[in-house]
Amino acid sequence: MNADPTGQSAPAPERQDARHSGPAAVIVLAAGAGTRMKSRTPKILHPLGGRSMIAHALDAARALAPGRLAVVVRHERDRVAEHIAALDPDALIVDQDDTPGTGRAVEVAVDALDAALAAEGAELAGTVVVTYGDVPLLTPGLLGELVAAHEAGGNAVTVLTAVLEDATDYGRILRGEDGSVTAIREHKDADEAERRIREVNSGIYAFDAAVLRSALHEVTTENAQGEKYLTDVLAIARAAGGRVAALSTEDRWQVEGANDRVQLQALAAEHNRRTVEAWMRAGVTVVDPATTWIDSTVRLAEDVTVKPNTQLHGATVVERDAVIGPDTTLTDVVVGEGATVKRTDGTKAEIGPGATVGPFTYLRPGTRLGADGKIGAFYETKNAVIGAGAKLSHLGYVGDAEVGEGTNIGCGNITANYDGVKKHRTVIGAHVRTASNTVFVAPVSVGDGAYTGAGAIVRKDVPAGALALSIAPQRNAEGWTEANRPGSPSAEAAAHARAAVARAAAENQAPADSPAPTEEGK
Repeated sequence: MNADPTGQSAPAPERQDARHSGPAAVIVLAAGAGTRMKSRTPKILHPLGGRSMIAHALDAARALAPGRLAVVVRHERDRVAEHIAALDPDALIVDQDDTPGTGRAVEVAVDALDAALAAEGAELAGTVVVTYGDVPLLTPGLLGELVAAHEAGGNAVTVLTAVLEDATDYGRILRGEDGSVTAIREHKDADEAERRIREVNSGIYAFDAAVLRSALHEVTTENAQGEKYLTDVLAIARAAGGRVAALSTEDRWQVEGANDRVQLQALAAEHNRRTVEAWMRAGVTVVDPATTWIDSTVRLAEDVTVKPNTQLHGATVVERDAVIGPDTTLTDVVVGEGATVKRTDGTKAEIGPGATVGPFTYLRPGTRLGADGKIGAFYETKNAVIGAGAKLSHLGYVGDAEVGEGTNIGCGNITANYDGVKKHRTVIGAHVRTASNTVFVAPVSVGDGAYTGAGAIVRKDVPAGALALSIAPQRNAEGWTEANRPGSPSAEAAAHARAAVARAAAENQAPADSPAPTEEGK
């Protein structure tokens, strides 16, 4: 050891700040290319339950309250790093270099954590957890158990294992008589007895930081793949006298990764099953769990009912006693207490308490329906504020508009809001009554209590209490069909009808010179 030129030894670095309640660090490995996804989207950015796989992984990691959180990236580095920074701005993003392997990925993360702590006069010490960005169902609870078992046993390494019915292709866990892990045997290297072992390596670990740092320096790339394997740390730690233990779970889904879309969908289905079941246990009625999909970001109150073929996505919130479905998809929609929404597609909309929506309704962003209001069958709304108790019952479109409380919009009404270049706004007051097939040509306003006549085209503002009419005299061109569409079914039908009218008129007309009947002739 080199002596300090002053004759004093250099001060030992301080240990990492222990004010956090969890492990010293969590390292999330997210550098893989995920080529089996066959996608332009990096594997860990593929969604599941409304969030990317890496978002789920970071949630579980951060829930441990670690002193530091590091994420190792490489493939599509900038895109992945931007996504991670948006999810967790405090995460340390570490770039893996050209040396392949999980061992090298962890090594660069430890080096980066040491460098970050060195600036504070500290070093990484204590428990370091290693997990993955493509293991989305791993829970904070299971990770917490891993840390607790590791620290209680004073272990050098603790590996999280799973018990599988079919362990083919997985590395098997070999244990000694005291229960400690003696080795991890890869499937291709296992003998017949070892292949009967159902306990497999998940690749998720808790390490003592000092053991990990030292062992990684000894790991080489001298193997068939030319990679630095993280599993080599276990043998090195054991050879140095450290205890290598395992925590086993029978919930295989928590340690399952997604390497292709088949595995991703299997994980998504299991995640959804657990989510739906959790909501049912929390007081939500789900009529058909098999056809109901609920993102992890959705919030439901007690006594909500969800009917078949319903999907609830994003930041959707449904309040108590509301009924959603059947055949409904809501994304970022807020549904008020006691509202009913059926056969509806809605995005970024608000539905007030006691309101009704559907069937066959399309709520586009910016729709806000007031309490006890109604948007009925075959209706589309966009950027529209609809007052309490207002009714848009059927066959219409309201866009870029305000509709006052208690107003009743008739069948077939639309707001003509687009002039080909700009969108314009329509304002309809309170307690207005509009007749069928009214068109509001924006920009235009209709005062409180006004009416419109059937087929009105409203181009000018309507004062409060006024009746807006568009009246043109009706003209009938007699014989037009027979003259202009000769030989057509319509012309033949018209001719038959005209002939029938003529016959009826002839039969009902008595001859003008017929004598009046006599008494004898009666």
